[in-house]
Amino acid sequence: MSSRKNLFCVLIVTVILLLVSFSSAFACTDIVVGRLATVDGSVITSHTVDGRYDSRIQIIPAAHHEPGTMAPVWEWIVYADRMELVKLGEIPQVEYTYQYFLTAYPPANEHQLIIGETTLGGARETINSPDAIMTIEQLTVFALQRTKTAREAILLMGELAVQYGFRESCSRGECLTVTDPYEAWVFEVYGVGPLWHPDDGTPGAVWAAQRVPDDHVTVVPNHSRIGEIDPVTKRPPGVPQEDFMICDNYLETAIEMGRYDPGSGEPFVWKYVYGDVEGKTNPRLWRVYDLLQPSGNWEYGPTHEYPFSIKPDEKVSVFDIIEIYRDVMEGTPYYAGDHEALYYESRGEMVLSPLAGPEAPLFISRDLLGVPRYRTVAVGSCSNFWVSQARSWLPDPIGGVLWFGLNNPHKSPFIPLYVGNTKVPESWVTLDRDRIDFSSAWWAFGLVDKISNYYYQQFMPRIDAVRVPFQQDLFRNQAKVEEVALALYNVHPVLAIEFLTNYTYEKMVEAEQLYSDLWLDLLFRLPGR
Repeated sequence: MSSRKNLFCVLIVTVILLLVSFSSAFACTDIVVGRLATVDGSVITSHTVDGRYDSRIQIIPAAHHEPGTMAPVWEWIVYADRMELVKLGEIPQVEYTYQYFLTAYPPANEHQLIIGETTLGGARETINSPDAIMTIEQLTVFALQRTKTAREAILLMGELAVQYGFRESCSRGECLTVTDPYEAWVFEVYGVGPLWHPDDGTPGAVWAAQRVPDDHVTVVPNHSRIGEIDPVTKRPPGVPQEDFMICDNYLETAIEMGRYDPGSGEPFVWKYVYGDVEGKTNPRLWRVYDLLQPSGNWEYGPTHEYPFSIKPDEKVSVFDIIEIYRDVMEGTPYYAGDHEALYYESRGEMVLSPLAGPEAPLFISRDLLGVPRYRTVAVGSCSNFWVSQARSWLPDPIGGVLWFGLNNPHKSPFIPLYVGNTKVPESWVTLDRDRIDFSSAWWAFGLVDKISNYYYQQFMPRIDAVRVPFQQDLFRNQAKVEEVALALYNVHPVLAIEFLTNYTYEKMVEAEQLYSDLWLDLLFRLPGR
């Protein structure tokens, strides 16, 4: 057999082994920053779509609709890359729907309305009824199609969930971090139990939404964050009325479920009653608060007691938040790569194993060596991830941008995708994770991630040698690119949209090619050579 054929066989066998080892972690992390807490006045939200979801980024154009038509309500939007959508019902269509991005959890529309998602779990009593039809992803679609501001989006989604019933897709409760160029909100929604039926005339959901103060940041890492609610004012103590929204039935439903006894004298704490987080610890919540406000001396442990939001010690940039999304707890006692089981003796001295890193294969690090694994902000086998900017001083097609990427944010680049863009490369809307498919961009980034986990100490510097210069150029060029786009916008908005669309398109192609070359280089060049 020729050497070329030998290499080809090695390639196929190795990739197949890597394929079967791809894992999913059903968890997401959203970091939210108010406009006065950022260095430039951007409002920021973000999302890691952790797990095996539809990572394709499709652009759904704006559209007019005939009077009297109905809009379908779908299930399995999150798995649309490999499952047929199931129609659960329909609601009246509106005359005009806005352009938006469609992926597992749709993130943004053309008006700088940007929405992150994170599952919450929650009390077992909130499990949805089979007659409820509004999943979190479908609620998001309707909000992006029909509204322009965070407040409008929250009111619409709350109304639809109550009327048609909230339907869980991956967990019980859900959270959306909803932003526009002026405000940032945390919206939480739960079902009302398996016996609900729309003909009963009772609410089909409970929901609440709290505004993040303009000079604050918060993080929602799969844990409910909304705290105590005063039953008289129907808002958290000290929070202005205009900064809180809640459904009318929140207290009545909790009492009916047996989740709250008003005669107990205990305060009504939303995150305990519905979110069921009391006594629980979330390492990502601790890590983000500790990074953004080190003066708080945050104790790792009682994160259920942490405040809803905090004022960062210093104002942050979108680039700072991107760096947090690359965080794997290195430099803390919870970094998996420092565990003694990942050291071995070489030439009479103890050295780090090539496997030592944040995501060594679980069957080795956890199952064979007993290395504890803490869930970090960055995670492998992510579907996609993004950090957004909404900016009031720029026209919508320029002001709204998702710094978007595929697979693991620790190793992949964040590429600016503007909300006015009208196309992306075909490889970014192509996905088959059940077979090797080199026509899909996801595989280029996924293979770099998985291959490097087997020789993390040697391979991570080589990944950074590719990623860092590419990422820095994107950061460095943003202001210049947007200056040109704004000049074109003042001539005609279409020119700016075309310019930014072409810019993002080229950078996506470039990144995919860099990582296609990189995974081949990692696979065929032995460490140290």
